[in-house]
Amino acid sequence: MKKILFIACLLSCLPYLQAQKQVDLEECRQLALENNKSLKIAKENVRAAKSLAKAAFAEFFPNISAYGNYQYNQKNISLLGEDVHLPVGILDANGNFGTGITSTSRPTPNADGTFTFEESAINNKFLLVDGKPVPLDAQGKPFDPAKNPENLLWKNHAILPKDAMEFDMHNIFVGGISFVQPVFMGGKIIQLQNIAKSNQTIAEAQVQEKTEDLLVNVDEAYWRVVSLENKVQLAKEYRNLVAELDKNMQALQEEGLATKADVLKIKVKLNEAEVLLTKAENGMNLSQMALNQLCGLPLDEHIELKDSDLNEVIELQSSVSIEQALANRPEIKILTQAGSIADANSKIMASRFMPTIALTGGYLTTNPNAFNGYQKNFNGMFTFGVTAVVPLFHFGEKIQTLNASRSHAVIAKFELEEAKEKIELQIKQNCYRITESLKKQEMTRKNLENAKENLFYAQEGFDAGVITSTDLLMAQTAWLSAESEHIDATIDVKLNNLYLKKSTGNLY
Repeated sequence: MKKILFIACLLSCLPYLQAQKQVDLEECRQLALENNKSLKIAKENVRAAKSLAKAAFAEFFPNISAYGNYQYNQKNISLLGEDVHLPVGILDANGNFGTGITSTSRPTPNADGTFTFEESAINNKFLLVDGKPVPLDAQGKPFDPAKNPENLLWKNHAILPKDAMEFDMHNIFVGGISFVQPVFMGGKIIQLQNIAKSNQTIAEAQVQEKTEDLLVNVDEAYWRVVSLENKVQLAKEYRNLVAELDKNMQALQEEGLATKADVLKIKVKLNEAEVLLTKAENGMNLSQMALNQLCGLPLDEHIELKDSDLNEVIELQSSVSIEQALANRPEIKILTQAGSIADANSKIMASRFMPTIALTGGYLTTNPNAFNGYQKNFNGMFTFGVTAVVPLFHFGEKIQTLNASRSHAVIAKFELEEAKEKIELQIKQNCYRITESLKKQEMTRKNLENAKENLFYAQEGFDAGVITSTDLLMAQTAWLSAESEHIDATIDVKLNNLYLKKSTGNLY
């Protein structure tokens, strides 16, 4: 039965053992870089910025479009309301349309009392005055044809039917291809391209910034787990020491060499050691979950860290010039490009005072068309032209926006200068901090050596009966405190070195 229970326990623990895997800091970094959603979003922003930069460059080329339209109209178009009768006249020697009556015209009397002239066909009646024929209007009154030609009654007329001037407009088809080629836009297209390139650089710098922030978070979580693993081990050793002391004190009590109070005092310390161990284990489990979340692993997956040994010597950040550090920092890259964008916007605002010139052209086809009379078929033509727009007056709107854009450019320069000053201060602070943490690490190392030696002699003295249990407990507590401080100091050296790398732009 015991063998069956033992095998069942092994089988139940098998998935947990298989799920364990060893990873180091670089592997945790790589997992975080592969699985972090914010970093993926930043990389997509880079792709979008590159596409927008290509789109801005395309503005230098002509914009070619094809278009088509169909329209149904309920009614046709007619230029006449009814049939029109046009009078037929003759042209004089000067090419002017006249009545045909001249001084040499010879009237021929008709039976109804009218005269017919040889050079025209007039239906008016005439009266001879001083031997010259004078035409009479419809009321029988004489008039001068040169002054009142509308009173002439022509014998022949040209008929213009209403149907001849009616056009079928029920179905209209229009299509064609057009292009617009910018020639001079006041520098707008060039500045838009510069803005697009700056946005691309900003997106790339944001990827670097998010990557560095992610790596800092991963390193902090990683070393926090390492610290807590060492503190869990330390708590276990402390618990074992107190438990051994409790066992010895119980034996002394049985022999009458220790009082009940001495035993209870040790048991209180043992309970405190158990509570300390529980807190350390809970903190380690929570820190392990936080590290798993950053690495994109299941929260309950247990991973074993390869860098649990804090005695290894780390490679400290070498000195870097301020100029090189500023050149490496993504914040400076972002602010520099923001200043370039502000300058480009200022130039765009200034370009609105300049004329814009573009070439236009295309091919237009319609059905019906009127290129050779009115025809019910497709016919078209090519068109080419130049368009120019010159701004004249806009009540100060453009000058005010120009002033605002110039102020934004000045603000961007001040922000860049302020960021450089803060980064320089940050670098110097981190340099002081890592120097301080190295000194603290050395100091805690010496304190730990002294605490270990003190604990050794206290244990020897207690075993020899020359030191009380209280003194031994104090030695154990001092050793626990020194060991914990040394762990914290070692982790501080690693983290301060990390912060110095980030401030100098050498983290990634």
